[in-house]
Amino acid sequence: MKKTLGPVSLTALGIGAVIGSGIFTVIGVAIGGSPAALASFGDSPVIDLILHHGAVAGRPGAGPALALSLVLVAIVCALTGLCYAELASMIPIAGSAYTYTYATLGELIAWIIGWDLILEYAFSNMSVSVGFAAHVVALLDWMGLPLSPKWLSPAYLPQGLQDLQGKDIYPIGWHAGFNIPAFLIVLLLTVVLVRGIRESARTNNIMVLVKIAAILLFVFFGLSFIHPANYTPFSPNGWSGVLAGGSIIFFTYIGFDSVSTASEECERPKRDVPIGILATLLICTILYIGVAAVLTGLVPWQSVANDAAPVVNALKRVALEPGGGRLHWVQLAVLIGAIVGMISSILVFQLGQARVWFAMSRDRLLPNIFSRIHPRFRTPAFATWVAGILVAIPAGLFDVGTFATMSNIGTLFAFVLVSLGVIVLRYKEPERHRGFRVPFGPVIPILSVIFCVLLMAGLPAITWVRFFVWLIIGLFVYFFYSRKRSEFYSN
Repeated sequence: MKKTLGPVSLTALGIGAVIGSGIFTVIGVAIGGSPAALASFGDSPVIDLILHHGAVAGRPGAGPALALSLVLVAIVCALTGLCYAELASMIPIAGSAYTYTYATLGELIAWIIGWDLILEYAFSNMSVSVGFAAHVVALLDWMGLPLSPKWLSPAYLPQGLQDLQGKDIYPIGWHAGFNIPAFLIVLLLTVVLVRGIRESARTNNIMVLVKIAAILLFVFFGLSFIHPANYTPFSPNGWSGVLAGGSIIFFTYIGFDSVSTASEECERPKRDVPIGILATLLICTILYIGVAAVLTGLVPWQSVANDAAPVVNALKRVALEPGGGRLHWVQLAVLIGAIVGMISSILVFQLGQARVWFAMSRDRLLPNIFSRIHPRFRTPAFATWVAGILVAIPAGLFDVGTFATMSNIGTLFAFVLVSLGVIVLRYKEPERHRGFRVPFGPVIPILSVIFCVLLMAGLPAITWVRFFVWLIIGLFVYFFYSRKRSEFYSN
């Protein structure tokens, strides 16, 4: 590849990837948590089960202390990003964690990471599509076109559904409905991806500018409506809440790996890659802390619990206060920025998920049909449709919080494997050329593993159970297909 990227280009690339939709959607779950009246082992974070020696009621939120959660997440991503950079620089092509894990650690570990990436991409997009639907509802409401919530909200509502005055629209549990906007946006973008799409750097930059402008508008206009009393208590659930908030908000940062995977196109990867990663995380963390600080100052932190559009709904609440009329147009600008960000995020992650199916099939880890190319559009059409359907249907059924936790545990597990991969390869292949080497020997990879496991402990116990069930199914598929594959090629 042509080596043309410098630290400024890498930082711009990283900001474009990290500034996604999570800041407009999952931030509400991270701040408010998932309140519950009864204690439950399944819904309790693992860290609470350890510290309290028993179940707690609901998942705690970070409250205004989410700012501390964001700093913790940025540190974890910085450590892991350096590990990503070393692995990416060891092979002659850029690619995802699956691609260079296959080249460095072998087939079984590559399968586990590929299977894990499918989980990560799928649940991330389910979460984003639910957030997209919530913002479409807010846009229709802004235009004076309110529709029935029956077809605009998930069929399963763990916290029920309330209006802005706190009155119940639907009780906790299932209701006879379906989140049609979340379902349709995934299918629409699946059609686009099957037909083929080529995004130019200019288009991507425009989308990035729109998203950043929406964030800055919210921060600057919201500052004058902050109620200092909303910051008390600053950390209502203590360290447990800070950790749980970081565990939930984590997936907003996962785009930073785009910096590390571009290391082969850097002029000086040893210098430019760490600068790009750290600068990306620093700038994005400042933006995210600004949003968290303003949001928790505008409205009580409990009011955003499990809200798929917390930023916009907070503006809507404040606009009803005396002097809040000027926020009416700010709300529209934030809505447009959020919707643009979510569309681009869904598009990119659906593209990535389909390409993981494609790559695993090409490596004979999945049936050949997943790597079959459409004769006209020259895209992996079957893999793209499978990825689209697997995301679209659950997006219509479940809430944003459920999806975010599954996406995050998949991401953190992939980070653990990547960090361990650096340690293993330092001992197995110390002489192998590395365009970039993580400093301080194994210290940073070990710290990365420890912090990732710590954040995983902030996720509910049921999320761990679902994740390990997913891994067991994946291993069963691997060994079953490996045997069939051996029989096929031997014949």
